[in-house]
Amino acid sequence: MSTDETSRFVRLKVELVLEVADAEALTGAALQRIAEDEVMPDEERGHAESAVQEDAAEAVAYLVDPLDLVGDVPGAELVQASWSSEQVDYDPDSPDWDLDEDDDAEDDEERG
Repeated sequence: MSTDETSRFVRLKVELVLEVADAEALTGAALQRIAEDEVMPDEERGHAESAVQEDAAEAVAYLVDPLDLVGDVPGAELVQASWSSEQVDYDPDSPDWDLDEDDDAEDDEERG
C-alpha cells in the first residue's frame, strides 16, 4: 500500500488497570477537578460530585483525559476520544487478564 493509499487516522487502543491505594485522595482530586471545571453546568456538577463520592471508577474517569496521553505527540492532533472506567475483580495470574490476547486475535484476523 502506498503512502497515498494509507489513512491519515490511527486508532490507539489502551487498556489500563489501576489499583486504588488511597480512595480518599482519589475522590478528593476528582472533586477538586469538578469544582475547577468552569464550563460544567451546575446541574451536572452536582451529579458528578455524587458519582465520584460513590464510585472510585467514576473518580478515575473524571481525572483521566485522553488528551494528556497524546497532546504532545508531534505532528498529530486528537480528533475523537471516548473512555470509560469500571471497577473490576483483578487477578494478574489469571489468563483472563492477558492484555496481549486481543492483539494476537487481531493479528491472526489480519493475516488471513
